[in-house]
Amino acid sequence: MSELAQTALASTAWPFQEAKLLLEERLKGRVPDKGYVLFETGYGPSGLPHIGTFGEVVRTTMVRNAFKILAPHIPTRLFAFSDDMDGLRKVPDNIPNKEMVAPHLGKPLTSIPDPFGTHDSFGAHNNARLRSFLDSFGFDYEFQSATDWYRSGRMDKAALRILECYDEVIKVILPTLGEERSATYSPFLPLCPKTGRVLQVPVVERKLDAGTIVYQDEDGSLKETPVTGGHCKMQWKADWAMRWYALGVDYEMSGKDLIDSVTLSSKICKILGGQPPTNLTYELFLDDKGQKISKSKGNGLAVEDWLKYAPEESLAWYMYQSPKRAKRLFFDVIPRAADDYLTYLAKFPEQDDKAKLENPVWHIHAGQPPVDAAPVGFGLLLNLVSVAHAEHKGAVWGYIQRYAPKASPATHPMMDRLAGYAIAYYNDFVKPTKKFRKASDAEARALSDLAQALNSAPVDAEALQSAVYETGKAHAETFPDLKDWFKALYQILLGQDQGPRMGGFFALYGVTESIALLTRAANGEDLA
Repeated sequence: MSELAQTALASTAWPFQEAKLLLEERLKGRVPDKGYVLFETGYGPSGLPHIGTFGEVVRTTMVRNAFKILAPHIPTRLFAFSDDMDGLRKVPDNIPNKEMVAPHLGKPLTSIPDPFGTHDSFGAHNNARLRSFLDSFGFDYEFQSATDWYRSGRMDKAALRILECYDEVIKVILPTLGEERSATYSPFLPLCPKTGRVLQVPVVERKLDAGTIVYQDEDGSLKETPVTGGHCKMQWKADWAMRWYALGVDYEMSGKDLIDSVTLSSKICKILGGQPPTNLTYELFLDDKGQKISKSKGNGLAVEDWLKYAPEESLAWYMYQSPKRAKRLFFDVIPRAADDYLTYLAKFPEQDDKAKLENPVWHIHAGQPPVDAAPVGFGLLLNLVSVAHAEHKGAVWGYIQRYAPKASPATHPMMDRLAGYAIAYYNDFVKPTKKFRKASDAEARALSDLAQALNSAPVDAEALQSAVYETGKAHAETFPDLKDWFKALYQILLGQDQGPRMGGFFALYGVTESIALLTRAANGEDLA
């Protein structure tokens, strides 16, 4: 084992911990019989990809990359599996031509006309959107369609195994169902040859030698159909178990809401003779009120929302943090996530191998983070945009280049992106909430003294910060707690209750401009 792999093996970073669990406990350090380790993420394509989709794929990719370090001799693959054989239960609200879809309820998504008019079916359209979504982030994956697996015969062996183990599978599922549902439950859902709909009907006979089932149709008649060739699909929990068994899935994450499904599907997979995948259960996201985010409620944050205000790397950072802990996912978490990402990106080049493997940016960038760390943080940029009334990136760069003369949009593309994001975030979220106040007489005297202190201080963020501290201490009768001094600066100069390190802000905004700002405030001007 290489020195890097040995270091990774001892890492406390959760992707390495997950990869170690997979390598040692499931694989026993060996290459699987199929010749590779299979990571999987699954999707129900009745809706469009969302922020949870990103989270699951980016986290799974982090574990896969960690595994490659621990076991570079074992090939890996990542399947993005779409359950597009599912019967559509209701017409989505966010599609055109709903009247085109309504007559096809109950059919597999790949058998329903595309209301967007761009693909052969509604399922094909949503699958294309999923692939485009994943491709836009550069994920390394292989798309898989349930329809293709069922109809091509690649699920046949597993479907026949379900038929063979029918009674044992039923015994696992029935205790979890109500009395009415139990009476008609079958893991097999026949596709009606006349309507094409996925039927939930009682199975009255199983013919193992023929590989068929006899079911009671909705009109009361008895029909016989093969369980192979896509003539039937499986109920959800049996379907998940059969997929693990058929594909040989080694690792799959799932949300807290699927804990019971993981338990039942794992039992079924073992009945079939398979080994359930190593699983990580991640916590769900909460909205700004602490409620679970729901696509149907629309109370969350979409990927495109985040990417309007911050780079995708900051979203990956957010997803990296504590996957087993519930986290608020709303607009106000974006600036902190962006700043935290930038902080760790700046630390990376100077760290040793052990520290680098613990650094989240290693996992975000598969060990190769960019070197153009932004010289100015996102929060600081927001305050600069506020005070400078900047409406375009060019104006922001005027300040940045005075602060960091060697930086430019060409040499620091991340900085250039952040400038645009800061303007967008400020206009939509900060500007509408700003409440400037005028300085009291005592505060005005402190502001005037600070202006004089800046005038004689070196043009350096730390020196300017020291001047801020010393001025606050000199006015202890007005600000017995230094926190009150900084809060006054934020409220009077920035129109908010919280803010940046003022020394860094004054250095970025410019000492001359900062002195002018302080003088205006000391003279009683309302800076709004």
